[in-house]
Amino acid sequence: MITTMKRFLILALIMSMGISLAGHAGNYKSFKVSVYTRAYEVEKMKDLHWLDSTWTIISSQVKVDKIYLETHRDLLIVPDKTLEQAKKFFQDRGIEVGGGITYTIDESNSFETFSYSNPEHRKKVQEIAEHTAKHFDNFILDDFFFTSSKSDIDIKAKGDKSWTQYRTELMTEAGQNLVINPAKKVNPNVKIIIKYPNWYDHFQGLGFNLATGPQIFDGIWSGTETRDPSSAQHLQNYLSYNIIRYFDNLRPGHNLGGWVDSGGSNMGMDRYAEQLWLSMFAKAPEIALFAYHELLGTKLRPEIHRTPWQGMGTSFNYDEMMKPIRLPNGSTTLPTTIARVAGVSLEQIDAFVYKLGKPIGIKNYKPFHSLGDDFLQNYLGMIGLPMDMYPQFPTDQKVILLTEQAKYDADIIAKMKKQLQKGGDVVITSGLLAAIPEKIADIAELRASDLKALVNDFGRAGTADKDILITQVRYQTNDAWDILSAGRPLQKGVSGYPMLLRAPYSKGNLYVMTIPDDYGNLYDLPEGVLNAYRRVLSQDLDMYIEGPAKVSLFLYDNGTFIVESFRDEPITIRLVTNKKIEAVKDMLKGTLVEKLPENQRDHANRYLITLMPHSYKVYEVAK
Repeated sequence: MITTMKRFLILALIMSMGISLAGHAGNYKSFKVSVYTRAYEVEKMKDLHWLDSTWTIISSQVKVDKIYLETHRDLLIVPDKTLEQAKKFFQDRGIEVGGGITYTIDESNSFETFSYSNPEHRKKVQEIAEHTAKHFDNFILDDFFFTSSKSDIDIKAKGDKSWTQYRTELMTEAGQNLVINPAKKVNPNVKIIIKYPNWYDHFQGLGFNLATGPQIFDGIWSGTETRDPSSAQHLQNYLSYNIIRYFDNLRPGHNLGGWVDSGGSNMGMDRYAEQLWLSMFAKAPEIALFAYHELLGTKLRPEIHRTPWQGMGTSFNYDEMMKPIRLPNGSTTLPTTIARVAGVSLEQIDAFVYKLGKPIGIKNYKPFHSLGDDFLQNYLGMIGLPMDMYPQFPTDQKVILLTEQAKYDADIIAKMKKQLQKGGDVVITSGLLAAIPEKIADIAELRASDLKALVNDFGRAGTADKDILITQVRYQTNDAWDILSAGRPLQKGVSGYPMLLRAPYSKGNLYVMTIPDDYGNLYDLPEGVLNAYRRVLSQDLDMYIEGPAKVSLFLYDNGTFIVESFRDEPITIRLVTNKKIEAVKDMLKGTLVEKLPENQRDHANRYLITLMPHSYKVYEVAK
């Protein structure tokens, strides 16, 4: 039995982490759903008729546990009276209320930010924090608590420092002295959360400091909006999951939520639903729907939002979503906006997300403030490699993945040697080999040549439908071994270049994984190549998949897992498990998955899985 003192200590621990208990008693079993509201819309809430009518549209389509009311954006500061009126409106309806700040001067001017070396700007930043803390016991700093300013004041203050050093130091100081300390002086109970955007690989250049920020703020929030990969940021779908896992590992227990907007809905509402699913597959405690105005203004248009693969039994069912909604008073209303897509998608996954364990995956090392192979892990996630990024070098794994980012660690070779000498493996990308060849030569004399090769033939691993440009990796014959080669052609050709290279060292192996110059060409590699990558990198996992790209695997420590397809057509893949797993069950249907005859080559168990376009299936290891 838990004593009263133990209950008190547990409660104190949770509260010290800045986590609200309200999410467990809300509308969902697995997570909390919130809506973020810009200052523009909060300012309109002085009109109670506008507030009531707009909230009726949103709340009839999606169940909301919490709302964040922004106090400032683009130099618009919402008055005290309006904030208190809006706050009371939502609290009277049982909705939890928090605050928000966007530190922009003019979003329309390339997201013009404050200059945190400018005394006038610093004064305004502090005033906004104090104003917000007066009204709320918790508030989020939206994406823009960084600086892109290169004013004459900044140029002088920077001096001989790099822009990265100047800005990361400046924003750590500003966060502490202009936001956290003044806000807590006004309201000692206030919890301040910094929401980090989706472009994590480039944070340091604008002052986001992941080495200090998660430690000085009470919590962090993860931008999981991936939108349309062909748009400006070119982010892959998998980032919506991967970024939460990475931020979880920065300061465990303090990553409080994911954040999705309506961007990408032009590709069909499946794309919007996918972002919500992936955020919650990573076990985010809360999802913030950005924003109030989008939940109102993004109207449902079947000619755009109903995708060609609807009607095939996909996870997101547009026609089912469009059915009348029964309200608590017994009446019905029709879906009208994207809010209904959020409502249906989140209710659907709430039925099982709470049953999933802690996410696990292939551990890969990303030192703080590192660049190189930018966002590559998200492409790897899209070829079925479950990613798990850490800011420290993992020491408890059979295999570790290192991308070019690892070059930022001056001791990386010593750490690699220690892993190899204990009998573990290290997989490096061709990008890391190209960056530090002299250092890696102390393990194996390999080179990433300046020369390129155009390839499409991968021998026994298959052929690609298009030509792929790769780096020519060179090695000393019989010192390293070419496991997979590529040419144009390779079979009956005259030249070949490594796609996967193995160099023994001590008790372990150093592998070089050749990455195409265009990361998107990873999706064009034949499944034989992808299967080899998966097999080598999945040594610490109980399973991996075999099949083409754009199918992802999400694993959890309690034997549950999810397979999701991002393809536009149905696909059948194979799940490969170790011999300890004798049966796999569809967790939602309760049926066993078809087991294939044993492969005498590797004696692993294989199961057949068919997925509809842009759909997922949830499984568990049968006991």
